[in-house]
Amino acid sequence: MRLFVALELPDDARDALVQLQGGLPGARWVERENLHVTLRFVGAVDALIADDLAAALAAIDAPKVEFAIQGAGRFASRDKARALYAAIAHSPSLDHLHAKVERAAIAAGLDPEPRRFTPHVTLARLYDSPIALVDRAAAELSGLALGPFLLNEFVLLESLLGKERPVYRPVARYPLR
Repeated sequence: MRLFVALELPDDARDALVQLQGGLPGARWVERENLHVTLRFVGAVDALIADDLAAALAAIDAPKVEFAIQGAGRFASRDKARALYAAIAHSPSLDHLHAKVERAAIAAGLDPEPRRFTPHVTLARLYDSPIALVDRAAAELSGLALGPFLLNEFVLLESLLGKERPVYRPVARYPLR
């Protein structure tokens, strides 16, 4: 199973973000139903680890998450843009939940995540997009402001890779208080 832990966006946020998509060469835009905030990418794991992770996530006691989408940016490696994203403004409740999810992942036997947590919503994966155009697109979205949103659950999702686009299937949903 290829898994990740995420916050699913409210419909109004998804609708607004989809309206921003388009006009960037080499971009593969994320479909509306797949827009989310990743709390922890897990990757391919066997059923035993998946079960341990699901149980560890179920033990999380955390408050509802409040956050806002503010601005945009890009991820790049070696001067090549990889993704265009909508940024998440600083949110103590989101940071708190992320820390608990990370501890649960480690308790389930996963290695600690080496990268710093950068909460975001991926808008597009980029393939040969000129970096100057990506930077311009991010700059044009710098005034983006949506929310705040109050979420009452997080979800463990399985990513099923298809020929065209991935399909995200909920494995388990976890309430927040």
